[in-house]
Amino acid sequence: MPHHILEVQDLVLSYGSSRAVRGISMHVDEGETVTLIGANGAGKSTTLKGIVGLMKPVSGAILFHGTSIAGKTPDVLAREGLSLVPEGRRVFAGLTVLENLDVASTASGLRGSKFRAAVDEVMAVFPRLQERRDSLAWTLSGGEQQMLAIGRAIIARPKLMLLDEPSLGLSPLLAGEVVRLIGRYTREHGTSVLLVEQNAKLALSSSDRGYVIETGRVVVEGTSESLANNPEVRKAYLGS
Repeated sequence: MPHHILEVQDLVLSYGSSRAVRGISMHVDEGETVTLIGANGAGKSTTLKGIVGLMKPVSGAILFHGTSIAGKTPDVLAREGLSLVPEGRRVFAGLTVLENLDVASTASGLRGSKFRAAVDEVMAVFPRLQERRDSLAWTLSGGEQQMLAIGRAIIARPKLMLLDEPSLGLSPLLAGEVVRLIGRYTREHGTSVLLVEQNAKLALSSSDRGYVIETGRVVVEGTSESLANNPEVRKAYLGS
């Protein structure tokens, strides 16, 4: 039976008096890619923030490898194998590609030959970064910046990667390429992924299972294939 690498139980999250997440329960198994789909403001990104320690839950439990991670900060969780690629890329614009990776590796304690091996791994996933390794991040295209943001997350070989809107601002072609490269990396390394993605078609085509979230609650869950064939999901999120 698959092992739950992440388990979220009745999670409630608030912005002040406003409940953004209203009792979400879900799980991610080892080596599995799970997507959260829903409209803007449904609570998808907020759920990720709660999991990674950027928001304190009002109630509920979050278990990583069966152990509660309540109260742990994002940097501590990164060292334990849980990495977030936030919405909007957020790379260090004034540092080179290599320097951005160096900052990320320092946080996870990678030095010397281990760092060089990890950089080679990132460059193998994203060959475009190899070509731009000495370029300042602000000179990169949006797609290259997104690759760098993901490279910073995978350099420490996380066990679980949370991706918040990786296709945002990218052309459909480039979004597909970025998601395809993420998929190749995770399959090769057995990394689990929890993906928040506005492009529901792209998300379902690159994941094993999904949860549909509306107004802070899970309303439908199932395999990606079953969700893609669900008439209500198709009408609301797939434009058909």
